[in-house]
Amino acid sequence: MIILELFWAFLTIGMVSFGGGYAMLPLFERMVVHEQGWITMERFVDMIAISQVTPGPIAINAATFIGFQTVKEFGLLYGIFGSAMSTFGVVFVPVILVSLVAKYYEAFKSSKIVKGIFMGLRPVLVGLIIASVISVAENAVFDILGYGVIIAALILLVRFRLHPIIVIFISGILGVVLYL
Repeated sequence: MIILELFWAFLTIGMVSFGGGYAMLPLFERMVVHEQGWITMERFVDMIAISQVTPGPIAINAATFIGFQTVKEFGLLYGIFGSAMSTFGVVFVPVILVSLVAKYYEAFKSSKIVKGIFMGLRPVLVGLIIASVISVAENAVFDILGYGVIIAALILLVRFRLHPIIVIFISGILGVVLYL
């Protein structure tokens, strides 16, 4: 049954994902686009955009969106249940892990092993995020105007330290002006 497959897929992603939602995106892409074929790459890129402009963590928003999209053709209730199961799957293990870490952090925070684990995970997280950026860029930028919007957004974010919400708003307006 597709609902159980959704739950299992997102439980698996939640079990092995460290570093937050952006680090999870390559796993989401591989599982739901390439392996399961539940959504297209174009829809995946749209899902990332939607997850960015809606409140909440990107991993939870993405799981909710994908769960709904995957089973919505069976009816609204299936879509809602698919959303719930996908979201529950992706957060189940991390909630347990965070609860355990919160309980035992003080006892192990000075452990060399714990410090070593975190030091080893940090570079991998950067790699996962960069891989996600490359994959999304390959499917989201269609022309020279798109590259111009990327450069403008980077300048606004890095040089002028404009708030990301303002940059998203400006990019949406640019999209309407440039592509309609």
